Amino acid sequence: MKSEPSDAERAERNLLRQPLHPEIDEALIERLVVTFYDRIRADAVLAPIFAAEIADWGSHLSKMCDFWSSIMLKSGRYHGRPMPVHARLQGVEPAHFARWLSLFRKTAAEVASPEVAAIFIDRAERIAESFKLGMFGRRPS
Repeated sequence: MKSEPSDAERAERNLLRQPLHPEIDEALIERLVVTFYDRIRADAVLAPIFAAEIADWGSHLSKMCDFWSSIMLKSGRYHGRPMPVHARLQGVEPAHFARWLSLFRKTAAEVASPEVAAIFIDRAERIAESFKLGMFGRRPS
């Protein structure tokens, strides 16, 4: 039989679930996600790739808010498996990640303080690197 967690265990779990920065909240995440994907949809290079895969932008934006909430606020709201989805994409090349990151960096810098933008950018760069490795099997030069 499993025992109830102690107060110390509960406190430790709560510490692990704290936002990465006190300025980060759901409203900031939503603002960043919506602004970023507006830029993606207007980008001549990335828009066609995303348009070919995403029919319901409302659902996609909601999923991306859940994803970033899970990363930045440790909310646990995102339960997907993004790598298999991205691995199936057609027409994606390593250079597309640089473009994606450029738009993300610009957006983060505009919607968040420099300190918070740096945290978002760090996570986005790690995610992009992981996806590139998963999709193309090698570290880009």
